[in-house]
Amino acid sequence: MCLIEDSPESGGVGLAVVQIARAHGLHVIGTAGTDAGLQAIRSEGAHVALNHHTPGYLDALPGEAAGHAPDVVIEMLANVNLDRDLDVIAPRGRIIIIGNRGRGEIDARKAMGKDATIRGLMVFNASREELHEAYAGIGAGLETGVLRPRIGRRIPLADAAQAHDAVMSPGALGKIVLIP
Repeated sequence: MCLIEDSPESGGVGLAVVQIARAHGLHVIGTAGTDAGLQAIRSEGAHVALNHHTPGYLDALPGEAAGHAPDVVIEMLANVNLDRDLDVIAPRGRIIIIGNRGRGEIDARKAMGKDATIRGLMVFNASREELHEAYAGIGAGLETGVLRPRIGRRIPLADAAQAHDAVMSPGALGKIVLIP
């Protein structure tokens, strides 16, 4: 089972992660903060969609999959969610941090008690071979239809600064594309 914590509001990365997880046969639980975001992650195949603005939204997680906790958490806002992820991760589970917007605090005993692995992931650290493998996987996913990018907004290239602001703001709901 995979929990995708998409706190920046169901952007293109979170939606792609849902698609990839489903293609690998995982039971996917996704989070978003708007009705449109929840609908988007459902339409991309999430079995369960939770509103991360609802207090205690993760409290019911183990019951969502017949008492089984997530083996993997894909975390996009670690400074807010990482300590809660440690509450819900399965024993020997993995938390992959792909997004963060500041400092956070965790209780390390939670990770120790579950033998959980927390791993940061940043594309800038990938080797040339890893990048080639990733590009090949993305190309294959696009070719087979496993990956279906959702364009949330089209912004003229002349307004690139506005696009940057939009990327950093919640509510992207898909990729932001600059057009000539």
